[in-house]
Amino acid sequence: MQSQFSWVLVKCGLLALAAGFGLLMTGCATPSDASGAATTRTEIVTESDESNERKRARIRVELALGYFEQGKSNIALDEIKQAIVADPTFSDAYSLRGLVYMRLNDFGFAEESFQKALSYKPNDANVLHNIGWLKCQQALYPQAIKFFTQALADPLYGERAKTWMAKGLCQARAGMKQEAEASLLKSYEYDAGNPVTGYNLANLLYQREDFLRAQFYIRRLNNSELANAESLWLGIKVEKRMGNGEASMQLATQLEKRFPQSREASAYHRGAFNE
Repeated sequence: MQSQFSWVLVKCGLLALAAGFGLLMTGCATPSDASGAATTRTEIVTESDESNERKRARIRVELALGYFEQGKSNIALDEIKQAIVADPTFSDAYSLRGLVYMRLNDFGFAEESFQKALSYKPNDANVLHNIGWLKCQQALYPQAIKFFTQALADPLYGERAKTWMAKGLCQARAGMKQEAEASLLKSYEYDAGNPVTGYNLANLLYQREDFLRAQFYIRRLNNSELANAESLWLGIKVEKRMGNGEASMQLATQLEKRFPQSREASAYHRGAFNE
């Protein structure tokens, strides 16, 4: 069964990448979320350095980003096309185009777009991250891990938590559970509040019967406003395996009250604690 929190990464991860993209265009991150090996840095481009063509392209990409975040992929693509017409060398336009096509499950054109972005901005960390996640969706795990590793090799890369998380999830899918745990722990060090990281780390620890450590991570998540049916269900199973009947019942009460129609609530009623 695919993790609900893993699905959250697929959906929210793209939006997070896109959010970073907007910042990157003004000096931070781009819609892609990763970088490869360390690269030679150039002077920061300021507004006065931009040509009229680049300014028009940037405005179009900013509009496209807004539509992308609203789920309006076709309109976003139209704005991106106009951005590329205005400035065919604008890497950020191709980066966002890759994200749109990845959302549309057109993996071939998504990769073509990311590679085009790299041709104008070699070794861009954000683009390399997105290629890594794209490869992971295609179950090309060695390639995916290679791109994530390249991204994390850049000492100036600012989205390390997200890339360590993506790398860990990809390693878990590949059956590399020990490596996945190590990657998720690194992500947790950078961003302890990310529910995707917290849940998947707790789940890995639960699977290898390290219940005490699993309890630490899942309790922290379930004590936050980000708890959901899946995290509560994992918490119930952890507490039950540790013999904490009262804690398990408290979580079960929350699950039944807040998510009565969920498959996790149904599993609880069936007593399917080993599923």
